[in-house]
Amino acid sequence: MLLAFDVGNTNIVLGVFKDGKMITNWRLETDNRKSADEYGMIIHNLFAYEGLNIKAVEDVIISTVVPSILYTLQHLSQKYFDKKAIVIGPGIKTGLIVKYDNPKQVGADRIVNAVAAIAKYGGPLIVIDFGTATTLCAITDKAEYLGGTIAPGLKISSDALFEKTAKLPKVELEEPGCVICRNTNTSMQSGLVYGHMGVVDYIVRKMKVELADYCCEHGEDVKPEDIKVIATGGLATLIENGVDCIDYVDKLLTLEGLELIYNKNKKHKAK
Repeated sequence: MLLAFDVGNTNIVLGVFKDGKMITNWRLETDNRKSADEYGMIIHNLFAYEGLNIKAVEDVIISTVVPSILYTLQHLSQKYFDKKAIVIGPGIKTGLIVKYDNPKQVGADRIVNAVAAIAKYGGPLIVIDFGTATTLCAITDKAEYLGGTIAPGLKISSDALFEKTAKLPKVELEEPGCVICRNTNTSMQSGLVYGHMGVVDYIVRKMKVELADYCCEHGEDVKPEDIKVIATGGLATLIENGVDCIDYVDKLLTLEGLELIYNKNKKHKAK
Protein backbone atom coordinates (compact mmCIF):
# COMPACT_ATOMS: atom_id res chain seq x y z
CA MET A 1 0.00 0.00 0.00
CA LEU A 2 0.98 3.62 -0.56
CA LEU A 3 0.24 6.31 2.04
CA ALA A 4 -0.04 9.81 0.54
CA PHE A 5 0.01 13.08 2.51
CA ASP A 6 -1.43 16.27 1.00
CA VAL A 7 -0.51 18.94 3.56
CA GLY A 8 -2.22 22.31 3.28
CA ASN A 9 -2.23 25.30 5.60
CA THR A 10 -5.59 24.29 7.08
CA ASN A 11 -5.90 20.53 6.58
CA ILE A 12 -3.85 17.41 5.97
CA VAL A 13 -5.59 14.99 3.61
CA LEU A 14 -4.34 11.42 3.69
CA GLY A 15 -5.01 8.75 1.09
CA VAL A 16 -4.26 5.04 1.04
CA PHE A 17 -3.71 3.35 -2.33
CA LYS A 18 -3.63 -0.35 -3.09
CA ASP A 19 -2.91 -1.74 -6.56
CA GLY A 20 -3.29 1.74 -8.06
CA LYS A 21 -6.69 2.44 -6.48
CA MET A 22 -7.53 4.70 -3.55
CA ILE A 23 -9.17 2.57 -0.87
CA THR A 24 -9.74 5.26 1.76
CA ASN A 25 -8.92 8.85 2.70
CA TRP A 26 -9.06 11.05 5.79
CA ARG A 27 -8.87 14.75 6.60
CA LEU A 28 -7.01 16.08 9.67
CA GLU A 29 -6.36 19.58 10.95
CA THR A 30 -2.88 20.85 10.12
CA ASP A 31 -1.08 21.44 13.42
CA ASN A 32 2.68 21.98 13.33
CA ARG A 33 2.75 21.73 17.12
CA LYS A 34 2.01 18.01 16.94
CA SER A 35 4.95 15.65 17.11
CA ALA A 36 5.67 12.71 14.84
CA ASP A 37 4.48 10.41 17.62
CA GLU A 38 1.15 12.25 17.96
CA TYR A 39 0.50 12.06 14.22
CA GLY A 40 1.71 8.45 14.27
CA MET A 41 -0.87 7.49 16.90
CA ILE A 42 -3.65 9.26 14.99
CA ILE A 43 -2.76 7.41 11.79
CA HIS A 44 -2.44 4.11 13.67
CA ASN A 45 -5.98 4.57 15.02
CA LEU A 46 -7.37 5.53 11.60
CA PHE A 47 -5.89 2.38 10.07
CA ALA A 48 -7.29 0.26 12.90
CA TYR A 49 -10.76 1.81 12.51
CA GLU A 50 -10.76 0.96 8.79
CA GLY A 51 -9.44 -2.55 9.44
CA LEU A 52 -6.21 -1.86 7.52
CA ASN A 53 -2.84 -3.36 8.36
CA ILE A 54 -0.46 -0.46 8.94
CA LYS A 55 2.49 -2.80 8.32
CA ALA A 56 1.28 -3.23 4.73
CA VAL A 57 2.34 0.35 3.87
CA GLU A 58 5.18 -0.06 1.39
CA ASP A 59 5.87 3.60 0.69
CA VAL A 60 5.01 7.16 1.74
CA ILE A 61 4.75 10.28 -0.43
CA ILE A 62 4.33 13.84 0.85
CA SER A 63 3.20 17.08 -0.77
CA THR A 64 3.30 20.05 1.57
CA VAL A 65 2.98 23.83 1.42
CA VAL A 66 3.85 24.02 5.15
CA PRO A 67 7.65 23.63 5.46
CA SER A 68 7.55 23.52 9.26
CA ILE A 69 5.64 20.23 9.26
CA LEU A 70 7.77 18.43 6.69
CA TYR A 71 10.44 17.20 9.12
CA THR A 72 7.71 15.86 11.43
CA LEU A 73 6.14 13.79 8.66
CA GLN A 74 9.51 12.58 7.38
CA HIS A 75 10.37 11.44 10.90
CA LEU A 76 6.94 9.80 11.19
CA SER A 77 7.50 7.91 7.95
CA GLN A 78 10.89 6.64 9.11
CA LYS A 79 9.77 5.69 12.61
CA TYR A 80 6.33 4.19 12.01
CA PHE A 81 6.73 2.77 8.49
CA ASP A 82 10.51 2.34 8.24
CA LYS A 83 10.37 4.21 4.93
CA LYS A 84 12.14 7.26 3.56
CA ALA A 85 9.27 9.37 2.22
CA ILE A 86 9.23 10.75 -1.30
CA VAL A 87 8.76 14.52 -1.02
CA ILE A 88 7.39 16.61 -3.89
CA GLY A 89 10.08 19.14 -4.80
CA PRO A 90 13.14 19.70 -6.99
CA GLY A 91 14.43 16.52 -8.59
CA ILE A 92 11.08 14.74 -8.57
CA LYS A 93 9.84 13.49 -11.95
CA THR A 94 6.38 14.90 -12.75
CA GLY A 95 6.16 14.94 -16.54
CA LEU A 96 5.34 18.66 -16.48
CA ILE A 97 7.24 21.39 -18.30
CA VAL A 98 7.13 24.26 -15.79
CA LYS A 99 7.19 27.67 -17.48
CA TYR A 100 7.18 29.68 -14.23
CA ASP A 101 9.97 32.28 -14.00
CA ASN A 102 11.32 30.40 -10.97
CA PRO A 103 9.93 26.84 -10.94
CA LYS A 104 10.95 26.44 -7.29
CA GLN A 105 8.30 29.01 -6.34
CA VAL A 106 5.41 26.88 -7.60
CA GLY A 107 3.56 25.27 -4.70
CA ALA A 108 3.81 21.48 -4.55
CA ASP A 109 0.02 21.17 -4.49
CA ARG A 110 -0.30 23.13 -7.74
CA ILE A 111 2.17 20.82 -9.49
CA VAL A 112 0.47 17.68 -8.16
CA ASN A 113 -2.98 18.94 -9.20
CA ALA A 114 -1.70 19.68 -12.70
CA VAL A 115 -0.22 16.18 -13.07
CA ALA A 116 -3.51 14.55 -12.05
CA ALA A 117 -5.70 16.85 -14.16
CA ILE A 118 -3.68 16.31 -17.35
CA ALA A 119 -3.74 12.54 -16.83
CA LYS A 120 -7.48 12.38 -16.12
CA TYR A 121 -8.97 15.07 -18.34
CA GLY A 122 -6.36 16.02 -20.94
CA GLY A 123 -5.46 19.60 -21.86
CA PRO A 124 -5.61 22.43 -22.32
CA LEU A 125 -7.19 23.06 -18.94
CA ILE A 126 -7.45 25.28 -15.90
CA VAL A 127 -7.23 23.81 -12.40
CA ILE A 128 -8.81 25.70 -9.50
CA ASP A 129 -7.94 24.65 -5.95
CA PHE A 130 -10.24 26.08 -3.29
CA GLY A 131 -7.99 25.77 -0.27
CA THR A 132 -6.72 28.27 2.29
CA ALA A 133 -5.77 30.25 -0.79
CA THR A 134 -7.65 29.89 -4.06
CA THR A 135 -5.24 29.06 -6.88
CA LEU A 136 -6.03 28.98 -10.59
CA CYS A 137 -3.46 27.32 -12.87
CA ALA A 138 -3.21 27.05 -16.67
CA ILE A 139 -1.83 23.93 -18.34
CA THR A 140 -1.50 23.16 -22.07
CA ASP A 141 -2.21 19.78 -23.68
CA LYS A 142 1.58 19.36 -23.99
CA ALA A 143 1.73 19.31 -20.16
CA GLU A 144 3.24 22.80 -20.01
CA TYR A 145 2.48 24.44 -16.68
CA LEU A 146 2.24 28.11 -17.66
CA GLY A 147 1.42 29.70 -14.29
CA GLY A 148 -1.71 31.21 -12.84
CA THR A 149 -3.31 33.31 -10.15
CA ILE A 150 -3.34 33.15 -6.34
CA ALA A 151 -6.24 34.79 -4.49
CA PRO A 152 -7.27 34.83 -0.81
CA GLY A 153 -9.42 31.80 -0.05
CA LEU A 154 -12.93 32.03 1.34
CA LYS A 155 -11.83 31.13 4.86
CA ILE A 156 -9.02 33.70 4.86
CA SER A 157 -11.44 36.39 3.69
CA SER A 158 -13.98 35.43 6.33
CA ASP A 159 -11.37 35.39 9.11
CA ALA A 160 -10.04 38.79 8.00
CA LEU A 161 -13.51 40.37 8.22
CA PHE A 162 -13.98 38.97 11.71
CA GLU A 163 -10.49 39.79 13.01
CA LYS A 164 -10.06 43.25 11.46
CA THR A 165 -13.45 44.74 12.33
CA ALA A 166 -14.90 45.61 15.70
CA LYS A 167 -18.49 44.46 15.23
CA LEU A 168 -18.66 41.92 12.43
CA PRO A 169 -19.24 38.33 13.62
CA LYS A 170 -17.83 35.02 12.42
CA VAL A 171 -20.22 33.42 9.90
CA GLU A 172 -20.75 30.05 8.30
CA LEU A 173 -19.55 29.84 4.71
CA GLU A 174 -22.79 29.13 2.87
CA GLU A 175 -25.00 30.76 0.27
CA PRO A 176 -27.55 33.18 1.79
CA GLY A 177 -29.77 32.99 -1.29
CA CYS A 178 -29.86 36.74 -1.94
CA VAL A 179 -27.64 39.80 -2.25
CA ILE A 180 -30.08 42.36 -0.80
CA CYS A 181 -29.65 41.03 2.72
CA ARG A 182 -31.50 42.24 5.81
CA ASN A 183 -29.05 41.26 8.55
CA THR A 184 -25.31 41.33 9.09
CA ASN A 185 -24.71 37.59 8.93
CA THR A 186 -26.34 37.06 5.54
CA SER A 187 -24.82 40.30 4.24
CA MET A 188 -21.37 38.93 5.04
CA GLN A 189 -22.19 35.53 3.56
CA SER A 190 -23.37 37.22 0.38
CA GLY A 191 -20.20 39.28 0.02
CA LEU A 192 -17.92 36.34 0.81
CA VAL A 193 -19.55 33.59 -1.24
CA TYR A 194 -20.96 35.52 -4.19
CA GLY A 195 -17.93 37.78 -4.24
CA HIS A 196 -15.69 34.71 -4.54
CA MET A 197 -17.87 33.32 -7.31
CA GLY A 198 -17.43 36.58 -9.17
CA VAL A 199 -13.65 36.50 -8.73
CA VAL A 200 -13.47 32.93 -10.05
CA ASP A 201 -15.76 33.62 -13.00
CA TYR A 202 -13.80 36.73 -14.05
CA ILE A 203 -10.34 35.18 -13.72
CA VAL A 204 -11.34 31.99 -15.54
CA ARG A 205 -12.79 34.02 -18.41
CA LYS A 206 -9.55 36.01 -18.80
CA MET A 207 -7.35 32.97 -18.26
CA LYS A 208 -9.13 31.02 -21.00
CA VAL A 209 -8.41 33.81 -23.49
CA GLU A 210 -4.73 34.02 -22.51
CA LEU A 211 -4.31 30.24 -22.56
CA ALA A 212 -5.99 29.94 -25.95
CA ASP A 213 -3.78 32.74 -27.32
CA TYR A 214 -0.66 30.97 -26.03
CA CYS A 215 -1.70 27.68 -27.63
CA CYS A 216 -2.44 29.38 -30.97
CA GLU A 217 0.94 31.14 -30.91
CA HIS A 218 2.56 27.73 -30.53
CA GLY A 219 0.80 26.10 -33.45
CA GLU A 220 -2.35 24.73 -31.82
CA ASP A 221 -5.86 25.74 -32.86
CA VAL A 222 -7.46 26.27 -29.44
CA LYS A 223 -10.51 28.39 -28.65
CA PRO A 224 -11.38 29.59 -25.13
CA GLU A 225 -14.47 27.36 -25.13
CA ASP A 226 -12.24 24.30 -25.76
CA ILE A 227 -10.51 24.71 -22.40
CA LYS A 228 -11.74 22.52 -19.56
CA VAL A 229 -11.94 23.79 -15.98
CA ILE A 230 -11.36 21.38 -13.09
CA ALA A 231 -12.08 22.37 -9.48
CA THR A 232 -10.78 20.71 -6.33
CA GLY A 233 -10.53 21.56 -2.62
CA GLY A 234 -12.99 21.53 0.25
CA LEU A 235 -15.11 24.47 -0.92
CA ALA A 236 -15.22 23.56 -4.61
CA THR A 237 -18.84 22.37 -4.54
CA LEU A 238 -20.05 25.56 -2.83
CA ILE A 239 -18.55 27.79 -5.53
CA GLU A 240 -19.39 25.43 -8.41
CA ASN A 241 -23.09 25.77 -7.58
CA GLY A 242 -23.02 29.47 -8.48
CA VAL A 243 -20.79 29.64 -11.57
CA ASP A 244 -21.00 28.22 -15.08
CA CYS A 245 -17.25 28.06 -15.76
CA ILE A 246 -16.42 24.85 -13.83
CA ASP A 247 -16.73 21.63 -15.84
CA TYR A 248 -15.71 19.06 -13.22
CA VAL A 249 -15.37 18.98 -9.43
CA ASP A 250 -12.74 16.46 -8.33
CA LYS A 251 -12.11 16.72 -4.59
CA LEU A 252 -9.48 13.97 -4.47
CA LEU A 253 -7.44 15.31 -7.40
CA THR A 254 -4.32 16.06 -5.33
CA LEU A 255 -4.16 12.61 -3.75
CA GLU A 256 -4.54 10.99 -7.16
CA GLY A 257 -1.74 13.20 -8.47
CA LEU A 258 0.51 12.02 -5.67
CA GLU A 259 -0.10 8.40 -6.64
CA LEU A 260 0.75 9.19 -10.27
CA ILE A 261 3.96 10.98 -9.29
CA TYR A 262 4.90 8.12 -6.98
CA ASN A 263 4.69 5.69 -9.90
CA LYS A 264 6.98 7.95 -11.94
CA ASN A 265 9.59 8.02 -9.16
CA LYS A 266 9.48 4.75 -7.23
CA LYS A 267 12.16 3.05 -9.34
CA HIS A 268 14.55 5.92 -8.64
CA LYS A 269 13.79 6.23 -4.95
CA ALA A 270 16.82 6.47 -2.68
CA LYS A 271 17.06 3.63 -0.20
